[in-house]
This record gives sequence, structure tokens and C-alpha cells, in this order.
Amino acid sequence: MRRWAQYALALLLPLAACAVHAGRNCDAAQPLKPATVEKALAAAAKTLTALDRSGADVVVLARTGQDLRSYHLQYSHLGYAFRERAADGTPVWRVMHKLNLCGGAESAIYKQGLGEFFMDDLWRYEAAWVVPTPAVQARLMAVLQDPRRLLRLHHVPYSMVSYAWGQTYQQSNQWALETMALAMGSGDIAGAAGRTRAQDWLRSTGYQPSTLKLGPLTRLSGRITTANIAFDDHPTVKRFSNQIETITVDSVFDWMQRAQLAQSAVVSLR
Repeated sequence: MRRWAQYALALLLPLAACAVHAGRNCDAAQPLKPATVEKALAAAAKTLTALDRSGADVVVLARTGQDLRSYHLQYSHLGYAFRERAADGTPVWRVMHKLNLCGGAESAIYKQGLGEFFMDDLWRYEAAWVVPTPAVQARLMAVLQDPRRLLRLHHVPYSMVSYAWGQTYQQSNQWALETMALAMGSGDIAGAAGRTRAQDWLRSTGYQPSTLKLGPLTRLSGRITTANIAFDDHPTVKRFSNQIETITVDSVFDWMQRAQLAQSAVVSLR
């Protein structure tokens, strides 16, 4: 039992203790159920073993937090899992990703252990990832280890369905993708100008966002009842034709393989 407890702690990172309620409604937050903790740690343990065997230093790691099958999507959230050295020199995996704060309209960047990455009431405790090419891994690692560049394109105002080519809001997958563009050479410029440069680079390499078909009642309900959903950044013509273009995990995985930025197909671990 003690050995399992030590192993479980290795999958967690105290740094992110302040993010216990990230992505949830803080007013309605409930303590994690034992079953949730057990499932999260089991998913983290499987992922850890597989990542160790991958030979990679950086992967684009996704989880299935929401059931998006009605939109023909498999995964809901991604971040960068990367290998670093603990204080005692032991290699460990950490995840850098963006999280919505308490279901509100703001967000922050978090560095977490694998256990914390899955520590939520997820629809499925399933991981998926792609391994970038060695050159892309090296560029991403340089950014992940540089706090200044890591936050260069982070935009606090958050919408879960932010417009892929806009600067008003920024959802989690959007930050990750724009940061990849920065790492690959879109320019070390902060703010809206930097995001525009990053988005121009993404367009030039063939990235295509997902188009969600959301009718007016769905949009109205989401905007009224949920602070972390907004549609006002989408072009009027597309919004009123029910075409919501946003960045999804599935579109990122497809693009990385098309653009030859990934060295393998998507690895799924259930």
C-alpha cells in the first residue's frame, strides 16, 4: 500500500494544488469522489508507462473530458506532456496546459503531474497523443522551459468555443496551438499582434479548425447559463449560419500529421 501511495504521489505535482477547481464552477465545487481519484490515477499510471516507452521528450497529450460524439469529435482538451528532471535527478513527466478558472470567463496556464491532468469527473478516462518530430520536440521544449515565452501568447479572457482566427478570447487548445506556432518561428511577439502572426503561420501550414453546427437556441442557452461560453467573437455571417469555427484536439492531431509535424499516428490509450 505504501509503495502505491508513493507511486501515486509521483503522478501529482503540489505546484498545481491551487488549481483544484480549475475548469469547474467554484460555487458548486464538490470534493473528489474516491472512484474519481482511483480512475484518474489508473489512467495516469497507464499513460506514464506508455510515455516512458515512447522514447519522446515532448508529446501533445489529450484527454476525453466531455462527450463530443454529436460533433464527430473524440477528444476535448490537450496540453504538452514533457519529460524533465526532478530535484533528485529522476526523470518525470509534467503537463503544461491552459485551464478555465472555476467555469468563469478567465483562464491560466498550469504545470501539473499526470495524475492531476486526469483528476476530474471525466466522461472517459482515456488518453491520446501524437509524438512530434524531433525538431518540433526540441523547439517546443525550449518554450516549455522558458516562462517568458511560455506565457507570451496567453490571453486571459476565455471562451470554450472561441473563434479560431480571433483575438477576443482564447480557449485551451487555441493557446497550445498558437504557442506551437510561436515555437516554430512565427515570431516572438506578445499580445494580439503575436497571436495574429501565430495564426497566419498556422494558416500557411494548412491548419483547419473544426466547424461545429450550433443552432441559435444552443448558442443562446450556452451564453446565458455559462460564463465560459461566448459567441460574439465569431464573424456574424458564420455565426448566424450556425457555423462555429473553433480549435479542437481532433483538428490539431489531423493537421500535425498532414503538415508532417508529427512522426507517428495518434496513439490512443483506454
